[in-house]
Amino acid sequence: MDDRERHAEGMTVRRAVLGDAHVDRAQGNLTDLNTEFQDLITRYAWGEIWTRPGLPRHTRSLITIAMMVALNREEELKLHLRAAANNGVSRDEIKEVLLQSAIYCGVPAANSAFHMAQEVFEKMDADPC
Repeated sequence: MDDRERHAEGMTVRRAVLGDAHVDRAQGNLTDLNTEFQDLITRYAWGEIWTRPGLPRHTRSLITIAMMVALNREEELKLHLRAAANNGVSRDEIKEVLLQSAIYCGVPAANSAFHMAQEVFEKMDADPC
């Protein structure tokens, strides 16, 4: 794929995983500062990595959640907790990833992640759109 094709494929996957509302918001907030960064993540994170056939999106979601716990990236964790539902990840599977993260990332990191998951799930239940 060339960069244009990679971007188009990346945008398709990005919308499927994160949802149109999030992607539209990100695209609506493009500036001279962040336009190239948004293009980069669309082409490479979404168009190169998330499109690879070696792992299903379901598995990629679980891995990403665990990495966001390990890195203590609150906003990205919340984003991927919401997005996981689009990839068929159940809340029980997320719970298991968070429990395993307690062992490998630390109890404080997992504790924060459980609180974030509860917050995200409550918002999702209140506004399922």
